Amino acid sequence: MFDFLDLYPWLLPLMIFFGRIIDVTLGTMRIIFVSKGAKLKAPIIGFFEVFIWVVVISQILVRANDLVSYLSYAAGYATGNYVGILLEQRIAYGVILCRIYTGKNGTNLVKLLKEMGYGATMIPAKGSVAEVDIVETVVERKEMKNLEKALGEFDPNLFYIVEDLRTKQNGIFSKRENILRRWRQGK
Repeated sequence: MFDFLDLYPWLLPLMIFFGRIIDVTLGTMRIIFVSKGAKLKAPIIGFFEVFIWVVVISQILVRANDLVSYLSYAAGYATGNYVGILLEQRIAYGVILCRIYTGKNGTNLVKLLKEMGYGATMIPAKGSVAEVDIVETVVERKEMKNLEKALGEFDPNLFYIVEDLRTKQNGIFSKRENILRRWRQGK
């Protein structure tokens, strides 16, 4: 299948390098989908991840007997981790809980979040220095930049923390455009 590598041995380190980038990037994505409970996406990605790994490792065992191939394998692995992290940040898959602590009136923040299409819950609390309102909202990770901007405009001194969530249910969530929604009956 890879007889061309006998004619062009310099292609082997390139194949190893780019194969490992793809393989490790897919591995990163698979782990994310497994942790979020994506039962269909994770196995499909896992299939391609392992297939590419087997192809690359078989070529290393058959042909690679030089340091350049071994360095290509290691460099591809490291680069694949980096690319996987960039891709994960780009797709921003999942749901997060944003817990916001503000010294301003939390009711106004709840109204702002409602206008943005987010549900929110406010809890009055005592901070170490003064009274604060804690506002919690659940949003898609993709929407976090818009939320951060709105929070900064509302109160530049507020404090917030973000937690990953596995699932969400029975709340007020912003409408998400889904390409499949166009073809579903009754919509």
